[in-house]
Amino acid sequence: MKSGFVGSFLIKIFFRWKNYRKSRFLIPVFCIILALIVCAGFIRILGFEPGAVYLRMLRGGFGSLPNFFETVIKAIPLMLCGLAVAVAYKMLLMNIGAEGQFCVGALAATGVALFWSQSLPGWSVIWVMLLASFLAGALWAVLAVLPRAYLGVSEIIVTLMFNYIAILLLDFFVYGPWKDPGGANMPLSAPFAPEALLFKFPGTNINGGLLMALVIAVILYVVFRKTTWGFQLSVIGESCKSAGYAGMNISRNMLITMVISGGISGLAGLTEVAGVVGRLQPGISAGYGYTAIIIAYISRFNPLIILLVSLLFGGMSTGGYGLQILGLPSQIVNMLQGAILLFVLGGEILTRYKVRLVRPEREVQ
Repeated sequence: MKSGFVGSFLIKIFFRWKNYRKSRFLIPVFCIILALIVCAGFIRILGFEPGAVYLRMLRGGFGSLPNFFETVIKAIPLMLCGLAVAVAYKMLLMNIGAEGQFCVGALAATGVALFWSQSLPGWSVIWVMLLASFLAGALWAVLAVLPRAYLGVSEIIVTLMFNYIAILLLDFFVYGPWKDPGGANMPLSAPFAPEALLFKFPGTNINGGLLMALVIAVILYVVFRKTTWGFQLSVIGESCKSAGYAGMNISRNMLITMVISGGISGLAGLTEVAGVVGRLQPGISAGYGYTAIIIAYISRFNPLIILLVSLLFGGMSTGGYGLQILGLPSQIVNMLQGAILLFVLGGEILTRYKVRLVRPEREVQ
């Protein structure tokens, strides 16, 4: 139990020993609805009809088959980065560096596409790009977590700082040595050869990254629920001391977890350069790594639910562009996403804890 004063009242916080299964699913839904209601108030203050705004977003993201295809394309990197964040959180590792791991994964895939595609068999190019992007993201994540594993330094700050290094590194290459000479002085790499592009599902622009995300989500779900290693991650995440007493190697599991987490984020970078853009360009991430943190928290780090929530956020991003027709900036989507995260985290606290206001008894003199 914890306590503190607010004015003349004493706040007491009690841990809920019983967490009901229904509340675990109903509270996030209620919190999302509450966030939409609160944001509707801000939209009304701006002079717009909230119902019309939300309807425009819904139609823009899911109102037609082409719009839905575009939503899925936006959701693919969110799915992969969200899964990456969920893997790290199983050990209570806060991987805030998915954005940077995304960028180095895109860089590695681009390097293979630009300089190795002519010397490799056509069928193997995309597989080498997959391996390179995974290893690049994994290496970037491991470098960021080494201080935590062996020195106890918080991984939150280190992974966050690594994001800026990766973004600047990407800018260096697209503005410098990898800049396309025939690109009208634009900061773009040369276009990828056809064999360096991910396959597209027939009749759509949806790339093979969707299949990649589905397979990884199912594998992670099985690993978390059915394997000894998944159980070890949960034990370490709950209590490092208990895991140490049980003989679990915490530092090694930390590094393995971040290899997988960073590697998945690196694959997300590959899906964007080889599945959507077809070349490297500045700002290619578009904040996917940061948005994925929100998605992972809302999904309670469940790999299968992450896929669904990523679709929701992909639809919000796609539908947000249509808001400019109404006169609203597309950044209203960022406000919605932030509000959803804030309310879901608040709901999570109320699910785990009971809060009571008590008027303290005055001392009798």
